[in-house]
Amino acid sequence: MSTMAANADPQELDKFSELAHRWWDLEGKFRPLHEINPLRLAWIEGHAPLAGKRVLDVGCGGGILAESMAHAGAKVTGIDLARKPLRVAELHGLESGVHVDYHEISAEDLAAQEPGAFDVVTCMEMLEHVPDPDSIVRACATLVKPGCHVFFSTLNRNAKAYLLAVLGAEYVLRMLSKGTHDYAKFIRPSELASKARQAGLDPFDLTGLHYSPLTRRFSIGGNADVNYLLASRRG
Repeated sequence: MSTMAANADPQELDKFSELAHRWWDLEGKFRPLHEINPLRLAWIEGHAPLAGKRVLDVGCGGGILAESMAHAGAKVTGIDLARKPLRVAELHGLESGVHVDYHEISAEDLAAQEPGAFDVVTCMEMLEHVPDPDSIVRACATLVKPGCHVFFSTLNRNAKAYLLAVLGAEYVLRMLSKGTHDYAKFIRPSELASKARQAGLDPFDLTGLHYSPLTRRFSIGGNADVNYLLASRRG
């Protein structure tokens, strides 16, 4: 049995597979990912310019971030455990002319095959969907070269995050499908920073991702009460 099978929730894989055909619908269920993508790409490049770098996107889904990093000049590998979103990502890459090397493999299995192979590793909006996020963090730390960067994004675990990210986004604003998130799997920034340090990473930047219902715009910066991004470097 591969580690992939041990650290994946079949219901989560099925959930995203069912929506695979809508991944590149800019007005569909993945609209928030399209809207935040330029912000998170700029944040990543602010810490680690991507041109000419070998980059891994863990949990790449339909390839939104992976494609944008390839467009920025990186040599990108995208991995995921849901087959249908990967096929959608490959098809969109053919249509857009942007090459990304996609593989259906777990971060743990790839880490065993290619330790220290990447200049940058990203793991965005994924940790809250797996049974064992610690294992993913360790794999990301193994996959990146010493002195290079790993970037995470996930959801804080507190009352405000539940109100905004679950009740607000899924039930009131209907920005996300109901059941997209399980509040019990949310991770506090202090917990993620601790996981990163235990894996040999040095967290050095924590910032929030915010949505304004009035302007219908996202922004990066300030508190990490709900959605947040964490930058780290391997020692």
